[in-house]
Amino acid sequence: MRLPAIVLNFKTYPEILGKKGWDLAKRFAAISDETGASIVLCPPATDIAHIAKLVHVPVFAQHVDAVEPGPTTGWTPPEALLEAGAAGTLINHSERKVAWEEMAKSIPRCQKIGLEVVACADDLAEAETLAKFAPEYIAIEPPELIGGDVSVTTAKPEVISRAVERIRAANPNVVVLCGAGVRTRKDVAKAIELGTSGVLLATGVLKAKDPEGALTDLIRGLPSGAPRRTRSR
Repeated sequence: MRLPAIVLNFKTYPEILGKKGWDLAKRFAAISDETGASIVLCPPATDIAHIAKLVHVPVFAQHVDAVEPGPTTGWTPPEALLEAGAAGTLINHSERKVAWEEMAKSIPRCQKIGLEVVACADDLAEAETLAKFAPEYIAIEPPELIGGDVSVTTAKPEVISRAVERIRAANPNVVVLCGAGVRTRKDVAKAIELGTSGVLLATGVLKAKDPEGALTDLIRGLPSGAPRRTRSR
């Protein structure tokens, strides 16, 4: 993904299931084209292949399993995501936690086949440990603020700044994102000010009365004229 970025987790909200999500994805991609902002879409697994064909912005999965392709009914190996058109995946979101030993297997497997990984951390200790697994990105998201009306950048700015410091100390190659309660351009601007390279969010856009307007507002919080570099290992 290009940085700084706004990563939109669709979750499985009723507002985005099926054709409603396809339409939103196209509208969000159009905003990316119009503004030049880096937008990443994370639809449900059932919609990855279709949305990946509809848009040219990166499409990430919401989860990946550390299993090999084969007799693994109901699981999603990295190879299945790649074949569906995904460019990367989230892992360890607070709503879908993953055991350490599973992440130790799945993160390098994703990277081996070209899938970027956004690993989510609930707190500083988890973020620091995740950095040792060397995902491309770590998103720090205090779970008590996810989906709320107050951004982590307002409620706990010290968590973000300390996370940036500790993650970079553990692995300077990992890019830091932040989430939990992000809703406005001010939240995005503060996240960048605290040292992150973007935000991961869902509710602030997907549950908004005007999702396109909400996304456009968030984009205005990105640095004006910021270099649009691509993250590479």
